Amino acid sequence: MLSSLPPREREIVDILYERGASTVIEIGEALADELSGSAIRAMLKRLETKGFVAREQSDRGFVYAPSVSDKTARKSALSQVVRVFFNGSATSAAAALLGMQDEMSNSELDELEQMIAKAREGKA
Repeated sequence: MLSSLPPREREIVDILYERGASTVIEIGEALADELSGSAIRAMLKRLETKGFVAREQSDRGFVYAPSVSDKTARKSALSQVVRVFFNGSATSAAAALLGMQDEMSNSELDELEQMIAKAREGKA
């Protein structure tokens, strides 16, 4: 989904996920490279047409925000990572994450255990 976007458009959407609703000026300040306001507006218009961004009028002028929930975007991105790097195997991806257990707190490991238990209950 988001991975299909050109790099600059993807950067703009990423900024909106990080910062929340933003104006063209705010987006321009957050971009890695300087870009004119008209170029940013053109990309936002394309993103709006593609369904990735929504625009609303506010006291600051038009503000732009992602129209796809961050949960949906994360799931889509993770699905692509699992498909590309783990040959579609969620088990292999989970094993790779668990291989990082030294970087996880006990509460994070407990949370994973709870999520696995819920997944098992959902299958029953």
